Amino acid sequence: MRDQVNAYQQLIQHPFPIASLTPKKRYVDSSKVAEHYAIIPTKKIPTEAALAKLSGIERNLYEEVVRTTLAMFHSDYLYTETKVTTNVNGLPFFTVGKTERDLGWKALFGTSKEEKKEEQALPPLQLNEPVTSEIAIKEGKTQPPKPYTEGQLIAMMKTCGKLIEDKEETEILKEVEGLGTEATRSNIIETIKKHGYISVSKNVVSITDKGRVLCQAIEGNLLASPSMTAKWESYLRKIGTGEGSAQHFLDSIAKFIQKLLNEVPEQLEEQTVTITLPASAKRGRTSYTPQEIAPCPTCKQGMIVARKSFYGCSNYKNGCKQTFPGLFLKKKLTPSQVKLLCTKGKTNVIKGFTAQNGNTFNAALALIDGKLSLDFTSKKEK
Repeated sequence: MRDQVNAYQQLIQHPFPIASLTPKKRYVDSSKVAEHYAIIPTKKIPTEAALAKLSGIERNLYEEVVRTTLAMFHSDYLYTETKVTTNVNGLPFFTVGKTERDLGWKALFGTSKEEKKEEQALPPLQLNEPVTSEIAIKEGKTQPPKPYTEGQLIAMMKTCGKLIEDKEETEILKEVEGLGTEATRSNIIETIKKHGYISVSKNVVSITDKGRVLCQAIEGNLLASPSMTAKWESYLRKIGTGEGSAQHFLDSIAKFIQKLLNEVPEQLEEQTVTITLPASAKRGRTSYTPQEIAPCPTCKQGMIVARKSFYGCSNYKNGCKQTFPGLFLKKKLTPSQVKLLCTKGKTNVIKGFTAQNGNTFNAALALIDGKLSLDFTSKKEK
């Protein structure tokens, strides 16, 4: 970039004295190179003919990138700020005025009307000068927070550490800049948009009913915790400095996933979701009604019903924890076998269980104190 400064100036037809060619850490910091996401002009300088082929929007965008890059080599923007305290019946009122001394890098960009209003200079004032004030009460109503735009959603992902109570984790998330990276946050939003969890209309982001169900389902779970991201990022930094082991990190992730697989289904069963989604006409889906198998042998009040990956008591909301796995020693349990366990306390001989050493064997299952147990006392089938 340093070698191309003059060429960049010619592109936008805005020559200026170069203030410094020394890299400043605010813009270039080799000690923090982790991923590349900066948008900068390439070494190849486009010809006037190539620029002429661009649309108006494309050319404006290219010039904006070039001007932002050139701002690194321009002089500082200098201004004088004046703060005035006005005493109105013993109450202090503050006014701030700004007077520009040198536009510096701002000369590369236009100034909007809003910026001009904010930067109005104060009139000449003297100490203890009497003033006339107009005092009035303005009535109004508070407004609800405005919906996020996609850009604001990305900014919120970057600053999510502000919402965490643990100061150490807040500092980690602040340093790693929250969830995702500059290069991945927009892709994360595109993914949840693609799956129908949010919708975007005129750049305003709205959560869908499907998204609300997801939020209610994982509320309070580690899956929804920015703190987990902070812990992962903290250990990834140790790996980067040689203090941590990549294999240890992957093993921890594997244990975390296994823990979720074991605990989340039951948590979801206990979760009260107040939103009902319509059946999907596209795939012809209908609402799922659990199949009732037999009366619960533990609480005697609920029914054992077939879930997607296990069998559980319908009375779980009142504290019954009786469940049966859908897969036991790599053998799928059928509803009829679960019914025998509930009503007789024991199944017939089941073929095809797999031991830890990989060998297969046959055995009956017995229900003892609410737990499954192998029973080899049954007569073998001839």
